[in-house]
Amino acid sequence: MTSTFSFFKAATRWSKNHKFFLTSFGVLAGGGSSLIYALEQSIHASNDAAHVAKQKWNHNGWFDTLDHASVRRGWEVYKNVCAACHSVEYLAYRELVGVCLTEDEAKAEAAEQLIDDGPDETGAMFKRPGKLSDLLPKPYPNEEAARYANGGAYPPDLTYITQARIDGEKK
Repeated sequence: MTSTFSFFKAATRWSKNHKFFLTSFGVLAGGGSSLIYALEQSIHASNDAAHVAKQKWNHNGWFDTLDHASVRRGWEVYKNVCAACHSVEYLAYRELVGVCLTEDEAKAEAAEQLIDDGPDETGAMFKRPGKLSDLLPKPYPNEEAARYANGGAYPPDLTYITQARIDGEKK
């Protein structure tokens, strides 16, 4: 009780600027926290949306692994459908080895792509077949081309999409 009293006793000696600063800081911190909370709740406020039932994924435990057949099917779907618009900009071919492709399959997939490389001895850029260390190519050369091809909408990169969603992989 005396420590609380001594705090208030010390506060009487503070300058007006010090008190103003602390009060302003408290109001801004409280207001900012309230705004963040309100925005977070507004995302979840709609009861009109269909909610996905919770599923028991077989790879959520500490000692569980991915279903490699499902991951391989997912890769095929991405490659044949999603890759027309969406990129996986931060995924290299080597990361597919042992997950959904064998090393030889991943090397063959990479070699199908022509990757910009260089400069060579003359200073010119050139194209070469892809390697396992190369990142998967983007479907569009830049954001403007992607927006033009998709009616003004920019298709998001899918590399970290489950981390960006509030419910992760559940939706």
